[in-house]
Amino acid sequence: MTALGLWGSLEQEIHRKPSPQADGDGDLWGRLAGMVDTAEFRPRMAADVELKEFHLKWGNDYAMLANPRDLLHYRLTPEEAELVKLMDGTRTVKEIVLDRFQESGDLGLTGVVELVRQLHSDNFLDRRYTNTDTIVSRGLDPVSVRRAKAREFAKTLSIEWKGADRFVRWLYNRLFKVFFNRMVLVVTTVMALGGVAFFVGVVRRHQFTLTGHSLAIGFLALLILEYLMVFIHELGHALVLVHHRRKIKAAGFMIYFGSPSFFIEASDGLMLDREARMAQAFAGPYGQLIIASIASGIAFVFPHWVLSETLYRYAVLNYLTVFMNLVPLLELDGYYILADLIQVPDLRPRSLQFFHHDLWHGLRSRRRLTKQEVGLTLYAVLGFLFTVASFYTAYFYWKTVFGGLIIRLWQGGLITQILLVALAMLVAGPLVRGGINFLRALLRRIKALGQRVRFRFEQKWRVEAAEMIDALPLFDDVPVEILNELAGRVKLRTFSRGQPVVRQGDRAESFYVIRRGTLQVVEENPQTGGERPLRLLGKGDSFGELALIQGAPRSVTVRALDEAELFEVDKGTFDQLLADMVHVPEFAPSLQAVAELRELPPFAHLESDELLELLERGEWILVRPGGHIVEQGQVGDAFYAVRSGQVDVTENGELVRTLGPGSHFGEIALLLDVPRTATVTARTPVRAYRLDRVGFDRLVRDAFRKGMLNPYISQDRTWQH
Repeated sequence: MTALGLWGSLEQEIHRKPSPQADGDGDLWGRLAGMVDTAEFRPRMAADVELKEFHLKWGNDYAMLANPRDLLHYRLTPEEAELVKLMDGTRTVKEIVLDRFQESGDLGLTGVVELVRQLHSDNFLDRRYTNTDTIVSRGLDPVSVRRAKAREFAKTLSIEWKGADRFVRWLYNRLFKVFFNRMVLVVTTVMALGGVAFFVGVVRRHQFTLTGHSLAIGFLALLILEYLMVFIHELGHALVLVHHRRKIKAAGFMIYFGSPSFFIEASDGLMLDREARMAQAFAGPYGQLIIASIASGIAFVFPHWVLSETLYRYAVLNYLTVFMNLVPLLELDGYYILADLIQVPDLRPRSLQFFHHDLWHGLRSRRRLTKQEVGLTLYAVLGFLFTVASFYTAYFYWKTVFGGLIIRLWQGGLITQILLVALAMLVAGPLVRGGINFLRALLRRIKALGQRVRFRFEQKWRVEAAEMIDALPLFDDVPVEILNELAGRVKLRTFSRGQPVVRQGDRAESFYVIRRGTLQVVEENPQTGGERPLRLLGKGDSFGELALIQGAPRSVTVRALDEAELFEVDKGTFDQLLADMVHVPEFAPSLQAVAELRELPPFAHLESDELLELLERGEWILVRPGGHIVEQGQVGDAFYAVRSGQVDVTENGELVRTLGPGSHFGEIALLLDVPRTATVTARTPVRAYRLDRVGFDRLVRDAFRKGMLNPYISQDRTWQH
């Protein structure tokens, strides 16, 4: 190694393992360029990665992709799932881009590149990803495992146990496997139903109370039984997961807004079939019903036994918890059962998003709601009404049943006061969480309003807006004084998670520059209600300016994936900018060229920055009638999109078809040095856009450099009580 040196050793290694892309000249730098060319990267899914597709009756199909080593799960659209199937190591990134293009007619570079980057960064591919930033951070701040866990607890108030999977499998194999036998299931179901009858009989006797003679002992028993109940509930979820040969990522204990709670991270259950997922959701309440039936039976048959009253209290807690868990209007077990039953897996977030953002827009535009939209609205309204009713019922119940008892407890001494505080934290936990979430939402709105007011008076906001607009490639030629005037008219807008900024089909009234947050561009399908993700947008990106130039309806919908702040430039301000820029000869032609390029169907979903790069990589050509654009038998290296005119496609001298404006041909030449299979001749004067292979490769590489990671593609399902 030392004799040859680093570069000599590297060249020797390259010659020892020749690359299929090598041109045979032995040039080290050319070979290295081919090896690191992202357009030539051949993504291959790791051998243990699992892809599962789910076909739903509403047309909202999706797929789940699982990384079993790190127990990461991605939810993908059907189009993304098809892209994953192409990642078998035999195709380069640019080949996958063109495969998608041939299927959809949309040259969606960014969507493919972002998916490849996302899969690579989370180790779904066979090449392991090394996060150098994390390694450097750990090297600069080395800490022990115990100290790292202490830091994590201080940050998240949770203790996570990675060994839960082994423990639950041990319990399953030695104790609980028999409970999945069909006959045993029948017996336990009869027990659960019989337990309800026993419980009703015990209640009618009016023999037991919830507190007993000793307040401290009674409430201590309630606390202990509460956590025993939660353990059985979570164990039920975990056992079904293990029974179906899935893994438990973690389990643990956490302080959630002051309320102690247990959790099990069972995201691997997302890979189960619909019926198995419903069984897993029901397993927690089912386990509680069985234990409650045993407790009720003992209390009914042996009413004078010393522990019968304690077992009665335990049964009360179980049945109350089972009822609350099975109500589908709360995001608990009943909700997951209903969501899988009606085949709308994202029922709650989708209904809330539709109710908050899309319903009123549909009503204002007098658009008729679909059956699915009516169902989403009904669920959102019922969920709100049930939440209000739950608060009132809880207040009435605790005041009527336990009002006097709470006063006695508080006056009973230090021990009962401590137990009362502990019980209050436990019972009031959901109420406290709801109140804190409400206050957070209210504070976000107040903060956004305050920022909008400050924006009108503070100079630094305008400077920031001017700098971000100036950084956009489309505005390179705008003078400083015009930028300053433009920034003076910019508005600051805030959008919440899931809120649409622009909607597909709406009239364009503004364009936007992202100050903070992540947004997703999607193409909506009006027939199914589904969405096809196209790309992600982040800080410094812009969108909507071309729609203002073209005066056309929005071709896509842009939604905020998290809290986002955007600078808005309305149509009047933009028109004034165009008027002020008439003396700059380069500006208007650039805008027009970008807008014209976007009118071609293959480039219809590209944003302005992508279109500008496309303009730099290709060229417009004019062909007279009778002129050959490509000739059969010649080796091709370019792709063409027809803007105007007609062309004849002939094979062996015979007319095969005639293509008109909006059509394209020659995309195979972007990949392979193969002879053209047909001759394309201009029938009329033709104006077309030509993109050669070198330009296409550069576009793919640029997309890799600019690509973003979606922070919300990873899915989990955490059972928490």
